[in-house]
Amino acid sequence: MKKDYSIGPLGDRSIIIEWEQQIDPAVHRRVMRAYNSLQRLQLPYILDLIPAYASLTVVYDAGSMRRQHPLPAGQQIRTIVTKVLEQEAEEVNAASRLLEIPVCYHPSLGPDIEALAAQKNLTGSQLIDLHTSQTYTVYMLGFLPGFPYMGKVPDKLAAPRLKQPRLKVPVGSVGIAGAQTGIYPMESPGGWNIIGRTPLRLFDPAKEEPCYCRPGDQVRFVEIGLEEFNGR
Repeated sequence: MKKDYSIGPLGDRSIIIEWEQQIDPAVHRRVMRAYNSLQRLQLPYILDLIPAYASLTVVYDAGSMRRQHPLPAGQQIRTIVTKVLEQEAEEVNAASRLLEIPVCYHPSLGPDIEALAAQKNLTGSQLIDLHTSQTYTVYMLGFLPGFPYMGKVPDKLAAPRLKQPRLKVPVGSVGIAGAQTGIYPMESPGGWNIIGRTPLRLFDPAKEEPCYCRPGDQVRFVEIGLEEFNGR
């Protein structure tokens, strides 16, 4: 099988596996297969696995590896990862969840929705219909704890970040930046185009699984009214 990835060092205790750098569901499936396969091994010296759009970072305990293997830790972890990547015939896939996330698109909660709709020659209703018309893949979590980067939005909705970021974006704000859509899990500065807000709490450190979304999840946005939003 043709090798379509590269493995390189990322600091002295991690490596990064990189596939073709693009937002593509097929590429991300490769990322998640490697992630799930390595997670399934439950190797004590692998400390963390961090999936992204087209890469997977593997953080390892070099000291622990040196005690268990004669090879240098970096060489040994590459050997393990390469073996996993070559086992394409034994793909390991975790069942992706389908999440429905309620969003209120009222202008009082989506301060950029009217300007973005006008920029795209759409009505507000047409913009909402487009945003809720498809299922999005959660490609990665980042920027803030539990912030899901999802894509791709319909081409008609793709928009650059704001020229002047806001100092405060409220928790639960749903935004668009480039071809991505995402949700702010806490109040934060930010430059995404805010088109609505969800009442769901996307990050709760008190829970066993603090992040509401996981990489690989499928998400559909469901429109709710302002009264329902305020009642949750």
